Formats: sequence, C-alpha cells, structure tokens
Amino acid sequence: MFPHLFSPLVVGNVTLKNRIVSPGHDTVMTVDGKVSDQLVAYQAARAAGGVGLIVMQAAGVHESARYTYHVLMAADDSCIPGYARVAQVVKPYGCALFGQLFHPGREVMESQDGSSPVALAPSAVPNERFRVMPRALPLDLVEEIIGSYGAAARRLMEAGLDGVEVVASHGYLPSQFLNPRVNQRSDEFGGSPENRLRFLREVVAAVRREVGDDFVVGVRISADELEDDGLSAGDSMAACLALDGDRAIDYLSVTLGTSATLAGSDHIVPPMSEAAGYSVPYVAGVKEQVSVPVFAAGRINQPQDAERILAAGHADAVIMNRALICDPAMPLLAEQGRVDEIRACIACNQACIGHFHLGYPISCIQHPETGRELQYGRRPRARLPRKVMVVGGGPAGLKAAAVAAERGHTVTLYEGAGRVGGQVLLAERLPGRAEFGGAITNLLGEAERAGVDIITKTPVDSELVRREMPDVVVVATGARPRRPPIEVLGSPQVLDAWEVIEGTELPPGKVVVADWKADWVGAGVARALAERRHRVVLAVDGYYACERLQQYVRNAHLAALARAHVEVLPLVRLFGVDDDCVYLQHVLTKEPVVVEGISRLVLAEGHEPVDGLLMELTRPESGIAAEVVGIGDCMSPRSVEEAVLEGLVVASRI
Repeated sequence: MFPHLFSPLVVGNVTLKNRIVSPGHDTVMTVDGKVSDQLVAYQAARAAGGVGLIVMQAAGVHESARYTYHVLMAADDSCIPGYARVAQVVKPYGCALFGQLFHPGREVMESQDGSSPVALAPSAVPNERFRVMPRALPLDLVEEIIGSYGAAARRLMEAGLDGVEVVASHGYLPSQFLNPRVNQRSDEFGGSPENRLRFLREVVAAVRREVGDDFVVGVRISADELEDDGLSAGDSMAACLALDGDRAIDYLSVTLGTSATLAGSDHIVPPMSEAAGYSVPYVAGVKEQVSVPVFAAGRINQPQDAERILAAGHADAVIMNRALICDPAMPLLAEQGRVDEIRACIACNQACIGHFHLGYPISCIQHPETGRELQYGRRPRARLPRKVMVVGGGPAGLKAAAVAAERGHTVTLYEGAGRVGGQVLLAERLPGRAEFGGAITNLLGEAERAGVDIITKTPVDSELVRREMPDVVVVATGARPRRPPIEVLGSPQVLDAWEVIEGTELPPGKVVVADWKADWVGAGVARALAERRHRVVLAVDGYYACERLQQYVRNAHLAALARAHVEVLPLVRLFGVDDDCVYLQHVLTKEPVVVEGISRLVLAEGHEPVDGLLMELTRPESGIAAEVVGIGDCMSPRSVEEAVLEGLVVASRI
C-alpha cells in the first residue's frame, strides 16, 4: 500500500529500512540529566513498532544548555552508558539511532532550582515567549560552546549511535546566530550573512572533526520561523544551501516556527487547527535546491499522507512524532496493510507536549501505555478469565472493555444511548475540534477487535446487573452538565452548553457564556455562537479563556475568539440572571460586573458525576455479589485523558 514509505533510504553511511522518523522530542524521562529505565523502554517500544529511525531527544552540549530541569545532557562522558543502553535495545529491530545536539541560547524555559539562570545569546536581545533578557556571549565562550558540540557528538558515537543531528531550528542558539534581528554582533560571528552563518558552520565542522566521515551528521532547521522578527525563509534557505555546498552534512530535517514567540511556538507541535502536512510547501522548497536527503515535519500523522508527500518528491523521509506517540506500532500496521487498526493522532496536545510543559513524562490521551511502558507495555493474559460488565460507552468504558477483553475476559459493554462516545460526540461538533471524534473511532475499534460485545440503547439498573450475574462491574456512566445555584429573577432563558452544541437555536441578540472551567467547552460554545452571528460575551472564572488547555491549542482558540470578535471578561464568577442582565462578581475584588441587554445565558459551568448506579451497587444492602469499581467522570468529572487511563489501570488489574 505504501511503496515509497517502506522503501529504504541511504543517509550518509546508514541505510534506513523505511522512511518513518521518530524525531527528537523531550520526553521528561531523564534522571539527573541521564537516560532512565523509563526512557529506554519508551524508545524500545518505538523500535519494536517498526520505525526506521529514532532521533533521541535534544541533549545539552554545554552546562549553559540546561533549558529545563529535566533536559538530557551530553556534556560529559557520564552520558555514554545511558545512550549505549538505548542503542542496545533498538538495534535488534533494524532501527537506526541518532541523537540531537542542542543549545537553547536565550530560549530558557525554567531553572534547575527555582532561581532564574543567566541565559546566553549572540546579543542581548530578549524573547517574547519566556521574557528572557540574555547575556551576549563573549567570544571565548562562543568558541567553547562550538567545541562542546563536537565533544558531545564523539560521546554519542562511542555509545553506539549511528549519527547526530545539530538542532538549528525553532529559534535556538544556531538560529539566533543566523537571524540578523537577534544577532547584532560586530565581530566575526555577526554582521554579514557569511559571518552570521559562521557559528553553525563551525559547529558542523567541529562535529565532523570528532566523528569522522563515516558517521551521520544532520541539521534540523526551520524553513521559516513565520514571525516578523524570526529567521526568514530567505536566511534559512541560504543556510541550507551553504551547508549543502560544504558537503559536511548528510541530511536536513526541515520544520517551521520558533520558540521565541507565542504564535511562532505553535508550530513546534501544531494543534489540530493546522492541516495535516501543512509544512510541505516549505519543505519541498528546500528539497528542490539541496542534494542531501530532506526530512519533512509538520502534522504528518497518517501513512496515507506520508506516502503522498514522498510520492510527490516533496521529501525523502517523514517525521511522524505524535503519530508514533499515539500508536508506536503504526509502521508495522501500515506495512501489513492494517490501516484501519492504526490509532490516529488527533493533535489534541494534551498528554504529549501538554505533559512536557507541566514537567511530567509525556503520554497520549488515547494510548496511556505510552510513557508507561514499564507498567503497561505488556498485556498479560488473566490467570482466571471472568465475566465483566462495563456500564457506559464513553472513553473510560471503551478502554476498560478493550483491555479486559484483550486479557481474556468475557466482556459486555452497555450504553444507554444509540451510539458509544459520550462527551466526545459533543466535542467533535465544536469549531476546530472535528478531529477529536477520532478518539472514539480508535477506542471503538480496539474494543471491537478485542471481542467486546457492545449493546447500545440499553440503560443499566441494578436489576439488569443481578440478571447478568457478572463477576466484575465497571461503572463508567460519565457526567452531566452542572447547574450552579444562582439568583434568578423573572423568566430568563438559560441553557447549558450541551444544548447549544446539540443545535438548540437561540434568538438574535447578545449571549453570555458563563465559563467556570476555562477549558475547550466555554470557548468552543462561544465560537460556535459567534459563527451563528450572535454577539457573544465569554465570562471566564479564570485569568483568561482556555487557561486549562495546552499552550499551542489555547493559542489557536484565543486567536479564533479574537477574529470572531468575542468579548472576553476574565476573573468573573456567575452570580445571577434576570430577563435582561447577567450578574457577575469579580473573583478578586468581589465587585459586581453586570452585562446588560442579553437575550440568553449559556452555562459552561463544568459537570457533575452521574454516579447513581455506582452508589446503588456499592451499598451493602444491594445484594450484588460482583466486584464493583467506578472509573472516569462518574468518579469525578475530568477529561478524556483521565477516563482512558483509569480504564487501562482498572482493566489491567481484573
């Protein structure tokens, strides 16, 4: 099905068995800057899944490169044993292994101990995103850092890796030297285009001196940082042409964006608001002008898309990072033609880059086994098969049913509605969230392939449980919209968010959306109403709308709200409503905030658990002999991530 995707590719002296690349990405799985057991297991799972090349996460080449407290370091020889362990576990699968060489320059996210470190850059030019004012690098330190790239490359070669990749993308240190708006030096590393290119050229030369000609050396670069003050497409192309002309590199890994700004950073891990493969025109422009292989990054999450890019000659290999986080077995499934079994990434960013930004090991809301390979990487058969009844066909119930059935239990899932899906069926109907429905498509496929008997349009009560006589009942009955106690005068029209999403029409006029949770619900409903030509006020009980969403997803929603001219009132809680006004209270000052001339109030005030069945079955007098356990929103309303994870955890224990 995918002849180009599964053809070999020669990169330097290494032949990749296919053209699927797991790129460098911080996993938050290091211990004291070194490779951990968790990281070894994580990369082993990708290799076992059939990927052609793994590029390990960015490794600091110098002590000044510690941009997070959990950065992987390659600044001294103590890194070698850890890298060697990864090489030992991935090589038996025919998977090539490269490592990234990294210095953030001014792009420092956090410190090691809570105090702000001194960040370094070509010049004292601050960034927007992290609000860092760096120190201009003295010349002797520039030379020292250049040498540290070479020394780090030697260590990775000694550990048994096949190659290294110099990170010059996303506004990090080499890019800062290339960018005339950041590099304002007047010495040999600044001023003219040739001088600004000198740092990256000398880094590559230092690496090549240390590793020789038979070791792969590549460079990762943003074709365009897509910001007025960022590295331009012209400057980036000039750098690519110069490196290619030097004959010192074996490939280019091409991406978009910059870490330095809010909007530019969205392209580091683009959310679902960006089209699949949206970066390809930029990548193709580079490939047309260089002689070395070019890798393409930019929301390539399906083998069909990857094949089209390769077949068109736009790139030589495809970077499929989140696709492999979501389904490490994607390459094997695609090669075997089992495309319907692939768990497709939906670019929600919640547990992958979202976990990274919170300082937790990365995972996936659809596949919580990712990052937890040591605990859940194997699915052992149950020693004693049991009859399992799952009540509720949302994400929690589907995952629990699938895992229990895979382990050999006899599983029946009951859903009261006409189809499974729970709140995901609402989420996918909001603007910019259509792909989110893929989570249910994937979970349902897992359950069906595992042999789960799915019965819809069947509400479950205690009598049905008694008749079925299961050994285990997993209650996953979800949640309903919460209606908070507020003062109501007259006969105002008040709806909840679910009613709006399901299509309830509202009369013309101003609508207030009261948003307690500051997640996708309130913002999504506000956008939907604005698209229906309502004037919308989004009243947020938080510092800003979408506060609880991952940054890049939040940015996309906030931009859409601004374009739709939605008025956002932050730091207000709902107090009351009458026929014409919504009454709010500032959460810090306690002062009243009144919105006049409203036609409707829409509540996005969170959810409350639907736990009646769980409470009934767990009462001592219920007479239910089965083991009963609750998971997901019926325990406490949260998100799809917690629901799926709890389904995995509970079913793994049955």
